[in-house]
Amino acid sequence: MKELKDPKVNRVLTIFEKLKEGEGINTKKSAEEFCVNEKTIQRDINDIRSYIANNNKNLSIVYKRSKKAYFLVEDENLGLHKEDILAMCKILLESRAFCNEEMNHIINSILQNVSYEDKKFIKELIGNELFKFMPLKHEEKLLDKIWDLSEAVHHREVLELQYKKTNGEIVKRTVRPVSIIFSEYYFYLIVYFNNSTMDMPIVYRVDKILKYKNLKEKFRINEANRFQEGEFRKRIQFMYSGELMRIKFEFTGPSLEAVLDRIPTSRIIESHDGKHILEAEVFGKEIKMWLLSQGNGIKVLSPESFAKEMASEAKKICELYN
Repeated sequence: MKELKDPKVNRVLTIFEKLKEGEGINTKKSAEEFCVNEKTIQRDINDIRSYIANNNKNLSIVYKRSKKAYFLVEDENLGLHKEDILAMCKILLESRAFCNEEMNHIINSILQNVSYEDKKFIKELIGNELFKFMPLKHEEKLLDKIWDLSEAVHHREVLELQYKKTNGEIVKRTVRPVSIIFSEYYFYLIVYFNNSTMDMPIVYRVDKILKYKNLKEKFRINEANRFQEGEFRKRIQFMYSGELMRIKFEFTGPSLEAVLDRIPTSRIIESHDGKHILEAEVFGKEIKMWLLSQGNGIKVLSPESFAKEMASEAKKICELYN
């Protein structure tokens, strides 16, 4: 790196960079390194301390007698801690949400929030996962796209999309975006068709949006009908949209807690002898994918049409093995 012409500025910045990397600053050793006296180094540290106090309230410089050096430390009540960073890295890797390049970029950026020693420790803990990380098959870069789409959501601006459907067909849509949601590996853009009465949300996978254009055309939403991500999440499974449906089912499996976690709107109507009757509100009928995965531990009771669909699917599965 090219040094600055002003030796004091170069010295202060070098000391600050070392502190940010988690290194301790010993005034005697630093004085020898920069060919100045210890009082000069002490003044440099005080200047850095004043700068931090004015610009970064969650950091401070402290002297650790046991190490005879100054260290940059975080306020325990502010900012991200090493435990937070480790948990975030683990969640990111498990999500497989980003391609290799973006995953490495995000994790390296997050790791800048901890000391050099903690960064090294966390890298050792996640090293194998990072090395063997398997991105999703689409391998699309998503960060810029997510940001652009989020701006359209925030400013309530109409979008023109070119979208690749599951069957490979490419369609063009003009939509009103209302939210971006992440669920099980994928980011989804939640929209309403531009000419709709906004009664049923449509779900698009962000990685399957081939092209998008912000038309800079504003749209309005009646606050009474405003899309609520939290309520939507409770009622949708596998991000397939559809009409709101109330279902009733019987559960006899081993973990009732897993059912309540998977379908947040579910409530227990009655329980006896290991058998539980539950009721839930869900969007669309793709909930059957999860219900079928529970084998004979779940039986749909109503609505009758949906119970018949489940029975038909179960019959088809049995026929595969005959």
